[in-house]
Amino acid sequence: MAVLHHPEREAIQLASVLYALSDPVRLKIAVEIYNHGEKSCGCFHTSVAKSTLSHHMRILREAGIVHTRPQGTMRLISLRSQDLQERFPGLLDSIVKAYVQEEK
Repeated sequence: MAVLHHPEREAIQLASVLYALSDPVRLKIAVEIYNHGEKSCGCFHTSVAKSTLSHHMRILREAGIVHTRPQGTMRLISLRSQDLQERFPGLLDSIVKAYVQEEK
C-alpha cells in the first residue's frame, strides 16, 4: 500500500478543515466517525460511487480531519479529534452539534 500523507498537527489549517467539511458527504462521514468511532473505508453509507468516496476520504485526510491506517487489506478511518481539539478548541464539537440540529 502507498504511504498516505497526514499533515502534522501544527500544519492543519482552519480554512482546509472548513473547506473539507463544507461538502455534505464529507460532513456526514465526519459525523458518522465522530458518533461511532473508527470504521473501515467500505462501511460508510453514502450514495456516492467508491471512487468518489475515496476522493472525499482523501480531502478529509489531507485537511487533517481523519487518519487512515492500513490493517490487512482494509483501510481504517478515525477522526483526529485530539489534534483538532488542540488546534481549534471546540470546533469539531460545534460543527457536529450544528449538523445534528439541522438533521432534526
